[in-house]
Amino acid sequence: MEPLIKEPAPLTNDEIRRYARHLIMPNVGVEGQGRLKAAKVLLVGTGGLGSPLAMYLAAAGVGTLGLVDFDVVDESNLQRQVIHGTSDIGKRKVESARDTINDINPHVEVRLHETALTSDNALDIVAGYDVVIDGTDNFPTRYLVNDACVLLGKPNVYGSIFRFDGQLAVFYAKEGPCYRCMFPEPPPPGMVPSCAEGGVFGVICATIGAGQATEGIKLLTGIGEPLVGRMQIYDALESRWQTIKVNKDPECPICGKNPTVTELIDYEQFCGVPAVEGEQQVSDGGLVEITPEEFARVRENVRVIDVREPHEYDISRIPGADLIPLGTLPQRLHELDSAEDIVVHCKSGVRSAQACRLLSEAGFRKVRNLHGGINAYARQVDRSIPTY
Repeated sequence: MEPLIKEPAPLTNDEIRRYARHLIMPNVGVEGQGRLKAAKVLLVGTGGLGSPLAMYLAAAGVGTLGLVDFDVVDESNLQRQVIHGTSDIGKRKVESARDTINDINPHVEVRLHETALTSDNALDIVAGYDVVIDGTDNFPTRYLVNDACVLLGKPNVYGSIFRFDGQLAVFYAKEGPCYRCMFPEPPPPGMVPSCAEGGVFGVICATIGAGQATEGIKLLTGIGEPLVGRMQIYDALESRWQTIKVNKDPECPICGKNPTVTELIDYEQFCGVPAVEGEQQVSDGGLVEITPEEFARVRENVRVIDVREPHEYDISRIPGADLIPLGTLPQRLHELDSAEDIVVHCKSGVRSAQACRLLSEAGFRKVRNLHGGINAYARQVDRSIPTY
């Protein structure tokens, strides 16, 4: 594939010394390094995948890195988001990432987009870059990134991680399939838990993130064969890589012969889930929420059901709560009395909202969902309970 960057930038003597190990490789050389210097790469997310991406692309000499993120550094991030440190807790992630990038390579220009990527701003932001690398962890933003890239003719370097598994691909509609060609529809809400709900093996972020950085560099410089039309699937427990073919779908709604998606849409509505963890509204459909403070006042007089998994129950628990994991709830309804006042909780309120809907459909009328889950209760009411 032809390099995306047509005109290499000249290198200074300082840069020649810094990138010497690249320059002596015939595939890269002065010309390839100059292409990297002239390149502009947008990183969507500065978390698990964004951390190795930003650090390695900066070290490699990509001239301009754009960082999109609106979150702050939390202690739970540090297990995998290695661009941030303990001293950065509470700091804006884009600012923490910028400081690390500047320390790695002061020759890199860092542009901060301290905002959530939305249908209103995505085209304006993406338009200023040569390659977009998706380090997000939710379906609405993945579809948004894909559609913005297709509409603007940009390559989208995709990566995803969950527990011990990872995926890696390049979606570039000019040369092959886009993300929608492989995933025409998002999974049903609640079918795929987020990393916050299901966990992630920290070091797999480095494996997949470094792979994304590699694909980005290949696209910019024209070396090698990028993963266009292919997806790599990684199983860390088995140390096994599998490559599958991804075909372009002629009926794809955005990159097919007769596209029906010609502008950005409401991706949260399309996916049925929020792009931002904790923003899900669960009071629809007749569901009733209870705040942590309200729950503290009535806790002794209600039946408390914890729908998390046993290993999560080992981390933290509300005294007196009965553990009934969400997946087993339909088979254990006989253990509950529909006349009881029931409060259901999980980690953050998403799974418990599903449980409340299930109970409501089964005839339970006095069911409430603990807003924000056990983590919110721990932060707002009982600080002796650990958060995770």
